[in-house]
Amino acid sequence: MIDQLLHGNVAFVTGEFKPNEDYYQAIATQQRPKVLWIGCSDSRVSEHQMTGSKPGTMFVHRNVANIVAFNDVNISAILEYGVVHLKIEDIIVCGHTRCGGIAAIEDGVHENYIADWLCIATGAKEAADRIALERGLSRDEKLAVLTEENVKLQIKHLRNLALIKNMHAKGSLPRIHGWLYRVETGTIDVLVDGRQGGAAPGLTALA
Repeated sequence: MIDQLLHGNVAFVTGEFKPNEDYYQAIATQQRPKVLWIGCSDSRVSEHQMTGSKPGTMFVHRNVANIVAFNDVNISAILEYGVVHLKIEDIIVCGHTRCGGIAAIEDGVHENYIADWLCIATGAKEAADRIALERGLSRDEKLAVLTEENVKLQIKHLRNLALIKNMHAKGSLPRIHGWLYRVETGTIDVLVDGRQGGAAPGLTALA
């Protein structure tokens, strides 16, 4: 696999970097990303590939189940650098279907660190439990609901962080978006449309 990756780099240099060398030299001197992406670490989920964007477009943070943790210095530093120093105006929280982290939230997990991390999504599990009971959902249907509820919960966490809360007290930036990537089709559903200040048409607004 390592050899395959190195051969892939040679193909990238030949087929992409060299033909677009002016662009890559421009971003080599300074990055000016337009979006801060908070996504899942899942190997099937590539933010640049799914959006057809080039390097230099997005400032990226990924973790298990695209969680925004209150006590995570890593994500706090990324947020501060992104919105304060890079002047990023749009933040996307993107979940995805068939997420192992989401299944672990539903089923429970015994590994210490993973369990501690996923307990941050407890609110999403409680919401999905309630909805599944009310609607009589199957397991797969409930996992789909839990995936969406987790995106909405992490946006709520994001909005409650002091940095973002203080910025929103002064204006509408940064705009916050909630997306769902479908690994089965490659398509993106907009759950929360930050351009409109709320949920996409036909979808439940963030509580």
